Amino acid sequence: QVQVAESGGGLVQPGGSMTLTCEPTGSIFVCHVMGWYRQAPGKERDMVATIAKDGETKYAHEVKGRFTISRDSAKSTTALQMNNLKFEDTAVYYCSCRTAAWHHYWGQGTQVTVSS
Repeated sequence: QVQVAESGGGLVQPGGSMTLTCEPTGSIFVCHVMGWYRQAPGKERDMVATIAKDGETKYAHEVKGRFTISRDSAKSTTALQMNNLKFEDTAVYYCSCRTAAWHHYWGQGTQVTVSS
């Protein structure tokens, strides 16, 4: 079992920056890919960024160049640095530990609101 806890989030103005942090605990060796997903009201949960054990990263088109995902192996944490935030980035952000069998362990989510 893996437990995932997110931190960060809150209110930020357009153009601002924010960092989200994810810390998985438990059997974290099963986490082949760590990722951030987001869900806006009335929409589906979409991938934002992922990082594999080998460091390979993937980004959604709409955040490429603005968001950066990183992994601290020593601390087993994953961070999402978000720059130049836009209104449309407003959503609940979820961290995921994805196993080799494509099972997701999800955090409870953290709200990010971009508003002036």
